[in-house]
Amino acid sequence: MSRALPGIRPETGPWLRVDEAYAEQMARREDLLAAHPADVLYLEPDAHPAADELLTMVLELLPELGFDVLANSARCPDGRLVRIDRVAPMATLGRLCQNDFVLMQQCGEEHVLTGAVLCFPASWQLGEKAGRPLTEIHIPVEDYTDDMARRVQRLFDGIHVGRPLWRFNQLWYEDPELFQPRSENAPRRVGAGLQDGPYYRTERQTLLRLPHSRAVVFVIHTYVLARADVPPLV
Repeated sequence: MSRALPGIRPETGPWLRVDEAYAEQMARREDLLAAHPADVLYLEPDAHPAADELLTMVLELLPELGFDVLANSARCPDGRLVRIDRVAPMATLGRLCQNDFVLMQQCGEEHVLTGAVLCFPASWQLGEKAGRPLTEIHIPVEDYTDDMARRVQRLFDGIHVGRPLWRFNQLWYEDPELFQPRSENAPRRVGAGLQDGPYYRTERQTLLRLPHSRAVVFVIHTYVLARADVPPLV
């Protein structure tokens, strides 16, 4: 019998969040979306309905988070007015939310990365993972064994509508930059290991299933703290 995946638990709170870093993080996202769209955006044509479904779901939640959602735009908590562009749903999501969003859709026996807005990658590159299945996305993670791959795929298969799951990770970096891409063939950055850098980075990662397209969405909310500000329990 396979063991349960570590750190996965039911999401009992809101999966979409706005925190005190919203304005600062959104300024960085706007810069990246304007200057490096090819590095932070991806959407396969067949995945557009799923992306639009996700955008609709997010827009329904935004008023509870301090947004003023109008017919064709949304006023954000930092005062920006963002046009709701249904032609570019992932870019619109990237301009509205602190979260990154990754769409995973069933193709044969595996889930494939079919769309994303990924402004804050933690040592991976969207261009290298786009269009690839789960088993290839995790190359070259050393402990991503065949058994682990099967367990992750079963996890994705078992995600139910309205019952999201979440986990978090922990990383350390030499600087607080949120945009931290790294090629799968590049050496690991100095200070990107366990507790050997001055900045602590954690991602709250939520997995949820869209009801109509049945796509699984990987929602990533990134937090960065200086070592001096990290609580003792970390």
